Amino acid sequence: MTVFLVAADAADATRGRIAIPGAGDRACALGRGGARIDKREGDGATPIGAWGLRRVWYRADRLNAPPATVLPLRAIVASDGWCDDASSPDYNRPVTLPHPARHERMWRDDAVYDVVVELGYNDDPPISGRGSAIFLHVARPDFTPTEGCVALARDDLLALLRACDGNDALHVTASSVGPRRSQRRSLS
Repeated sequence: MTVFLVAADAADATRGRIAIPGAGDRACALGRGGARIDKREGDGATPIGAWGLRRVWYRADRLNAPPATVLPLRAIVASDGWCDDASSPDYNRPVTLPHPARHERMWRDDAVYDVVVELGYNDDPPISGRGSAIFLHVARPDFTPTEGCVALARDDLLALLRACDGNDALHVTASSVGPRRSQRRSLS
């Protein structure tokens, strides 16, 4: 089992570091609400805990090849969405668009969903209002906060996927890594 440890930054709760075997300690963006154990829909927080890596979604039109990983792969198509409507029976599930309940589009104009890892957060079964669409995905160039996901530079995310063994987890902790003095320090 490979556990990818994510720790919040002491100076900025919306940023953190992630340890990737073979690639070292890398920067990541966290939710605009920081990391919280009591995650709720719409709070912008990244949930604290260990979440299994379920499946990789990717934009085949934006990558030279599918991501190299042992995890299941799914190419994103324009009709892919994810339900974030806590009143819907499809809450925190992939949906086909158009869809009557509130949702987000997986096929985006920006690059953040060029590679997306579906995390095992609030999915077995989903509990209404506990948070939805918590993914590991590509960070914006300036690492601005997410809506609750963990985001990495695309090359770092692809390195993480190569390091997977098929029984993997992302472990988000509120433990601080301190000021970013050293970019090479390991979190393990």
